[in-house]
Amino acid sequence: MSLLSKIGFNSFLFLGIISLGNICQAQNTDSEKVIESTLEIISIASLERRVIYQNNIHFEAPNWTPDGKTLIYNSKGLLYKIPVEGGKPELIPTGSLTRINNDHGISPDGTQMVISDQTETGKSLIYSLPIKGGEPKQITPVGPSYWHGWSPDGKTLAYCAERNGNYDIYSIPLKGGEEKRLTSSDGLDDGPDYSPDGKYIYFNSERTGTMQVWRMKTDGTEQEQVTNDELNDWFPHPSPDGKFIVYVTFGTDVPSGQHPANKNVMLRLMHLETKEVITIAKLFGGQGTINVPSWSPDSQQIAFVSYQFK
Repeated sequence: MSLLSKIGFNSFLFLGIISLGNICQAQNTDSEKVIESTLEIISIASLERRVIYQNNIHFEAPNWTPDGKTLIYNSKGLLYKIPVEGGKPELIPTGSLTRINNDHGISPDGTQMVISDQTETGKSLIYSLPIKGGEPKQITPVGPSYWHGWSPDGKTLAYCAERNGNYDIYSIPLKGGEEKRLTSSDGLDDGPDYSPDGKYIYFNSERTGTMQVWRMKTDGTEQEQVTNDELNDWFPHPSPDGKFIVYVTFGTDVPSGQHPANKNVMLRLMHLETKEVITIAKLFGGQGTINVPSWSPDSQQIAFVSYQFK
């Protein structure tokens, strides 16, 4: 029996109402409330959720280090790391860059990081730095550029960028150089992430009217749709073993080209061989929840951030 058969197949329909015991829907007085961010881990086998860290500050987008020991996230323009078992977060030095957004990630060998930051020009640019921190080195020549994927061989980055008024998927060598445009459809293409075998890039696109998951060869050829429903699917991340993708789903109340914060969303899991889809979590979140790769190295758990107003 497959894993998905064991834990059940959930409907594609978005229920729209989530237990108020677990979340608090934003009201007109949100500006007077304090956001509480919760870094969580969920098991894809049991669907049990475990809280790693919680605080009354806004933080986003956990990366899981390849050694399985540490989670890295951004908060207020800076990067932090925390043990997977929990504990006190530790600042990662990033030199002169202090406007880091939630598009950051770790090299396959665990020695480097890339960040997306808008300190220098006001537009997000992509930089590399050692995993322990240091002065970043600029990679993308122009912005806005938002990192999302690292090729398994460690040589190439994939990212979303706005050029001439349109957002598409691009790639660039880690060492810098000329960027290569991989998509050219009307509307937004975003969230590229490499499959672990290096053959495909998964991404989300609104070219069919709603935001859906697509994939293509790493040179941009053979673009094909992966999900097909009335909801809006964002930020697909393949598991390290290549069996699944996880992505965040917004309801029909959110326009297809937007991925706002403070919404009722679902984390959904697709088995790539059978195309079965299940909902593994319902939460209050969206922007900042799983913008970047956040699988555990053994493909058994996923790190994410949920939110609530206090």
